[in-house]
Amino acid sequence: MKHPDLSGLQDQLQQVTPYFEALRQQIHRVILGQENLVERLLIALLGDGHILLEGVPGLAKTLSISTLAQAVHVGFKRIQFTPDLLPADLIGTRIYNPQNNSFEVKQGPIFTHFLLADEINRAPAKVQSALLEAMQERQVTIGQETYFLPAPFLVLATQNPLEQEGTYPLPEAQLDRFMLKVQVNYPTPAQEKAIILQQVNQNEKLEVQPVLKAEDIVGARTLVRQIYLDPAIADYIVDLIFATREPERYQLDLQHLIRCGASPRASIYLALCAKVHAFLNKRAFVIPEDVKAIGLDVLRHRLSITYEAEAEEITSEQIVQKIFEKIQVP
Repeated sequence: MKHPDLSGLQDQLQQVTPYFEALRQQIHRVILGQENLVERLLIALLGDGHILLEGVPGLAKTLSISTLAQAVHVGFKRIQFTPDLLPADLIGTRIYNPQNNSFEVKQGPIFTHFLLADEINRAPAKVQSALLEAMQERQVTIGQETYFLPAPFLVLATQNPLEQEGTYPLPEAQLDRFMLKVQVNYPTPAQEKAIILQQVNQNEKLEVQPVLKAEDIVGARTLVRQIYLDPAIADYIVDLIFATREPERYQLDLQHLIRCGASPRASIYLALCAKVHAFLNKRAFVIPEDVKAIGLDVLRHRLSITYEAEAEEITSEQIVQKIFEKIQVP
């Protein structure tokens, strides 16, 4: 695959990527195993996209996010989503001040760099939708005033599987705003043994040292954008996305299983995540393996499946995997 001279960019990568390796190491001081989860957190951070972690309770979803926040010197706030949570509890509200006979804005916890939306699917859609403007526009409207959020602004959400009691499915518009949806699985036996020994033998809480600042993240994101994406890779991404919308065009018998394909936001995020994956591997250009490595996490929550697919117990992940198997790699 031909690409322009990237030696200058490659040199910059060699200087910058060690800082993110140090960030990864700081997180792994607390989080044992879960390499895939930690890498996805870094991809969301560098790709300027929000991330949704799904898994049963006790898999260190919340701990992973809070540890990331400790390792980056930025503002961090946590909101526990509950059925009685109100939008004003999230974004803030206007409060009357009798001393000067006027209304003043009290900003909510959303005004921070890293926002942990814990168990986001335990609040109804009205509260979940309060995040839409913040996630897309990086701003919040309270009354008639619009307030910009700090940079970087990242929503890191956790949710329990939908079949658990007391959960509400996220609206499709909400899901589409998450760059990644990551399935968090159980650790291996060896990892779980290490977790046990760490937790029961450690007298003091492990301290995580901040290794990056907000401006470091913003600068690295600029570098990520410069990573070379060949037109052939862009064609590959377009084929993958269009296969979710028009599967028959690619000789895929999936049209009866897909109710709604991936949006153009999926194309953008897939290309951007592939760039970040190349960045983390110290490469100044994207290869097809970068797209494949991150594709499932970008697409699994963007496909709406039909009742027929549900009846046949076919998941969106299985459909995405079939698409990746069928579409030819450049």
